[in-house]
Amino acid sequence: MRTRHWLPLVVFFLLLFVSIANAVTLTDDRGRNITLEHPPERIVSLAPHVTELLYAIDAGDMLVGADEYSDFPGKAVQLPRIGNASRVDIERVLSLEPDIVIGWLTGNADSDIEKLEKLGIPVFVTEITSLDNVADQLIRLGQLIGKPVKAEEVAAEYRRRLQKLRAQYAEKTRISVFYQVWEQPLMTVNGRHFISDAIQLCGGNNVFSELQTLAPTLSKESVIAADPQAIISGRTPGNDTSLRSEWGSWQSMDAVKYDNLFSIPSDLIARPTPRILDGVVKICEALDEARSHMHAR
Repeated sequence: MRTRHWLPLVVFFLLLFVSIANAVTLTDDRGRNITLEHPPERIVSLAPHVTELLYAIDAGDMLVGADEYSDFPGKAVQLPRIGNASRVDIERVLSLEPDIVIGWLTGNADSDIEKLEKLGIPVFVTEITSLDNVADQLIRLGQLIGKPVKAEEVAAEYRRRLQKLRAQYAEKTRISVFYQVWEQPLMTVNGRHFISDAIQLCGGNNVFSELQTLAPTLSKESVIAADPQAIISGRTPGNDTSLRSEWGSWQSMDAVKYDNLFSIPSDLIARPTPRILDGVVKICEALDEARSHMHAR
């Protein structure tokens, strides 16, 4: 009889212990502590790179929704859509019953994040500002969702490859670079952006690194005055013709004079995921070609 009397209490404390053991608290990139009592089973991603990071650590089967631009890997295209960075469909997110939503600090509107939190949905907000941060974020996401081992494996391989690239390009002659994010309006990145970090790794100096805004708009005159030795644009591969039509008449610029106008696939360099190192390779190859053009003259 006594055993029967104590059994429910023992079960209760056992379940409580398991719950506490599985609970995780992490600080997101807003500086807020996010606590999950157990690993999530249903995740909504608010950014393409978040979706890709989750797939990279074998968490794709946890995703029940993603933003409309989440298109890698191919399976991500089949996920229910919840809007984009400009506007998250809050009702759609609610209907998907996520255990957690993972957002993007500089990509998602604060008002959308706040609405979700007021409705009782935990939101873990991320931000990646450098190439090293990619590995850090992989590990944090792995801890958050219960995939720490896989996340550590992927992060370690990423770091190994990153270090190899750094060693390969450490002694390259420096070359000044204008990175064109967008044509209309004309946009670039400053020195705190991970794209600028990629340029730096390849032996390039971002001519607008000192600007205060992360992704500032510019006048064409400011680019001409900066006189970069190379112009790189993230766009459809091989579409250098439009770069030449944009800048070709400005023969006073070294980048035009030496025909150092390059385009790379935007999704390889604009999304901070393990694939960004493929984009880094393309930037490095472009700058190597730029150096050869300048040396030849």
